Amino acid sequence: MLEFSNLPDSRPYQLFHQYYQEAEAANQVLAYAFAVSSYNPSTKIVDSRFVNLKYIDGNDWIFFTNYKGPKAQAFEGHNQISALFNWTATRMQIRIKATIKKIDLIKSDEHFKGRIKEKNAVAIASNQSQKIESYEAIEEKYKKVLENEDLSKRPDYWGGFAFSPFYIEFFGMAKIHGG
Repeated sequence: MLEFSNLPDSRPYQLFHQYYQEAEAANQVLAYAFAVSSYNPSTKIVDSRFVNLKYIDGNDWIFFTNYKGPKAQAFEGHNQISALFNWTATRMQIRIKATIKKIDLIKSDEHFKGRIKEKNAVAIASNQSQKIESYEAIEEKYKKVLENEDLSKRPDYWGGFAFSPFYIEFFGMAKIHGG
C-alpha cells in the first residue's frame, strides 16, 4: 500500500492521488508498482525494471532497493529517471520524468524496522543481480538469515531512493485507441 503525506496542492499531485485511489477501488493488482527506467553512463545502457513505490512525502516519491544492484549504480551515475504506472483496471497510464537521489539513512532504518521479518531476510540474503549457484543455495542462505540474523537492523547496502518529478503526463485510454 502506498502512503501519502504532505502532498503538494499542485494539480498533477492531486490527480495522481485521485487516480491511485480509483485504481485501488477498482482492485488494480499492485497499483503501487511502476516501471522505472534509468541510464548507466559507464555501460551506456538504458534499463527498466519494476519496483514498489512506498511513500509520496511532499515532492519525494520513495522506494527501496539494494544499493549494490545495477539500478542503484545507474541512479548514482545519472540522476534522471523515467517512471511509468499502468493501471489497466481504470485504463490509466501515468508517465513521469524525475531526478533521483538516496534518502537519508534514518528514513531507510525506520522503513526497514517496520517490515515483516521475511522481507528483511530476503533483503539481507540477496546478492542482487549476481549470478546464482542454484535456487537451493539461495533458499539455504535465506533460511540461515531468517534463523540467525537481527532482522530489524538494516544492512548498509539496502535503503531508499526518492525521485522528484519535473514532468507528469496522464493518459486515459479511451476505446478509440483500440484498448
